[in-house]
Amino acid sequence: MSRQFSERELAHFTERYIAMWNEPDTQARHQQVEQLWAVNGAQVLVDAPQAMREALAVLSFPIPTVEIRGHDALNRRVDRAYEMFVAPGEYLFVPGGQAVELSANLIGLTWLMVTAADRTVAGGGYDVIALDDEGLIRWDHQYIGVA
Repeated sequence: MSRQFSERELAHFTERYIAMWNEPDTQARHQQVEQLWAVNGAQVLVDAPQAMREALAVLSFPIPTVEIRGHDALNRRVDRAYEMFVAPGEYLFVPGGQAVELSANLIGLTWLMVTAADRTVAGGGYDVIALDDEGLIRWDHQYIGVA
């Protein structure tokens, strides 16, 4: 059964989703993954990194879907993003606005990666997120550079 989300629920989801990427405590971050994603939830990187696309093109391979699934893989993904961007103190992730409902159980969320020093935008993206009936992420298609 699909459900509609109130403005308050969308704002709360946005806050929780962004906070997870900035969370300094590993255990708390993993707990946030479990509170946001369904057990078999997935994140799909829609646009593979340029270096990967170029290497595959040389070998005449089509660009693959880059997907991780399940809490363990999601924990590693979120941990690595934190270690690369937030832990060194250079960047933070912030919402690019509140999540919006695209359809029943489908939301869109713009995020930005900003410098910690002065909040200059260094990158960002747009996620199209399908939620289950409990509001947990079934899949998250992430488009980097589309902010």
